[in-house]
Amino acid sequence: MFATTAWRRRMLTAAASCLWCDTDLAERGAVTPPESVTTSNPRDALVALRDLLADDMLEVNRLILEYMQSPVALIPELAKYIVAAGGKRLRPLLTLGAARMCGYQGTAHWGLAACVEFIHTATLLHDDVVDESDLRRGNATANAVWGNQASVLVGDFLFSRSFQLMVETGSLDVLRILANASATIAEGEVLQLTTAGDPATEVDAYMRVIEGKTAALFAAAAEVGGVLAGRTAEEAAALRSYGQSLGIAFQLVDDQLDYASNAAAMGKSVGDDFRERKVTLPIILAYQQGSSQERAFWERTIGAGDQQDSDLEEAQRLLLAHDTLAETGRVARRHAEAAAAALSVFPDGAHRQALQDVAAFCVARTY
Repeated sequence: MFATTAWRRRMLTAAASCLWCDTDLAERGAVTPPESVTTSNPRDALVALRDLLADDMLEVNRLILEYMQSPVALIPELAKYIVAAGGKRLRPLLTLGAARMCGYQGTAHWGLAACVEFIHTATLLHDDVVDESDLRRGNATANAVWGNQASVLVGDFLFSRSFQLMVETGSLDVLRILANASATIAEGEVLQLTTAGDPATEVDAYMRVIEGKTAALFAAAAEVGGVLAGRTAEEAAALRSYGQSLGIAFQLVDDQLDYASNAAAMGKSVGDDFRERKVTLPIILAYQQGSSQERAFWERTIGAGDQQDSDLEEAQRLLLAHDTLAETGRVARRHAEAAAAALSVFPDGAHRQALQDVAAFCVARTY
């Protein structure tokens, strides 16, 4: 059942004014930025990339607004809500940054960046329905406001818009890359369903999940920027490697933050993954290292979904006791370093440095 018009208006206002704040995670397993990245404050790296690409992002935002219009009033209303809810816009920034780093001087990268954001937004709408989530970035999810049916169908609409934007480039290579990424994302989400509630999941299996559901779009977003600019296969592969490693690092830090951050910094409740019985790297490592009693705890809370009020605190204690939050951060750092190193095939310059610095942001962020 749809929420009232007044409620939806309040939600749109709240989404548009979403703020971020940082907290110190040094004592909760946070990681330091890769040495190969030179930004004095890694948390400034995303701001620096946005500033460098500000004019391009204005055009991308214009296209996003244009392509989410529809004569069916609910579609732009719900789409505007989810787009206005904020987010880092990191994926379209990768497309723009890669294109500019590769010397692209046209305007087609705007449409590709908007396409990437639509794919990401569509997956968020679908994910929140699957996860039965009520909160994202501190705001009610679209499915909590409009219902599951509307969220799924508007997500489908945004996917369709993304393919319209792909086709407009006239590049079969671009279409292939983004179409393959869309299929891989769906495969990753389905694979995650097969691991849900199983704390005995192997690390390799979980890494395949995040390579699909998160890293695939990062990789494609970066790669298409170089392909659009007509760069060599080697350079396109380097951009893909950069995005892939960056996406893995990004997701691992998300896994870490769900147990190590507070609600103000994350824009969501601490322990959402725990309550949704998501099997993430910190839990897998803690289960592997745990005693029979500790494994029984994970099997009860994650496996069977039998959770009590004090269980989240116990889960956090076990993760800290086995150092799995810090270990997750260390794995994330290695992938961030690999991302920064992948761009070494390109000449030094402002755009390359900004993209490398984003790797530091991904492991230093608190939201």
